[in-house]
Amino acid sequence: MNVITAGFTDADTRMPLRPVITTRDGLRLFHKDWGTGAPILFVHAWSMSSDFWEYQMVPLAAQGLRCIAFDRRGNGRSEDNGTGYSLDALSDDLACVIEQLDLDNVTLVGHSLGASEVVRYLARHGSGRVTRAVLVAGGTPPLVKSADNPDGIDKAMFDAVRDALLTDRAKWLRDNAAPFFTADTSPGLQDWTMAMMMQSSLRAMVETVYLSSMSDLRPDLRRIDVPVLVIHGTADQSIPYAFGQRTLDHVADGRMITYEGAPHGLLVTHAARLRDDIAAFAAG
Repeated sequence: MNVITAGFTDADTRMPLRPVITTRDGLRLFHKDWGTGAPILFVHAWSMSSDFWEYQMVPLAAQGLRCIAFDRRGNGRSEDNGTGYSLDALSDDLACVIEQLDLDNVTLVGHSLGASEVVRYLARHGSGRVTRAVLVAGGTPPLVKSADNPDGIDKAMFDAVRDALLTDRAKWLRDNAAPFFTADTSPGLQDWTMAMMMQSSLRAMVETVYLSSMSDLRPDLRRIDVPVLVIHGTADQSIPYAFGQRTLDHVADGRMITYEGAPHGLLVTHAARLRDDIAAFAAG
């Protein structure tokens, strides 16, 4: 593992330099690390960046918690070499963040695809550094229809999304923005979200579009040995509420908080409530 450590000082400011997080294949991942105290590590959704967590991170850091978030490879300000988009590889990147920041007793919080990464990390790397996990609007069990998942969604829909992204992703994002928010979400907030998604590389978007839909995380969920909190909105059209409910069928220690009328973008539409629920769960 390539690890670049912290602790060196700038000759002019004498302030510690931020650690550089480097993946196993040499990519540098952008991250934020705010506050002190018990650590919470936030993992963002498909095609987003760490910025989408700011309405949780700012107030929680002010409350005395250490809030960390990073940009997935190919997203935001992280590097992109055009590879490493499997769920295993992304969970290994998450492991690099945890190990290189030397995090212990951490609460992992993942939204959408980020929830899948949290689940795969715990199954693949264990819970030695983790005390609990929050899965926000996650897609477990898989979304795609199969013989043992008859209530799922036809794969053709995800194929169509991939084709649309390759044709005109800006148009697809704009055309599908409304269900992500509530009717009173400001146009500015919606525009900010769309701009954030356009900041991700097209290759990263296309290569990861199937991860939450096709990955069967039911065996992974059964291996998790820390408490799990599932948070899901009843108006979620990206990952329907039923899939959040079914997650509880496969974890040993899980509970669910339902947000009536909340869409997939509940990080901004229900920001204060989500912040408070995460803080309460992190406190044990």
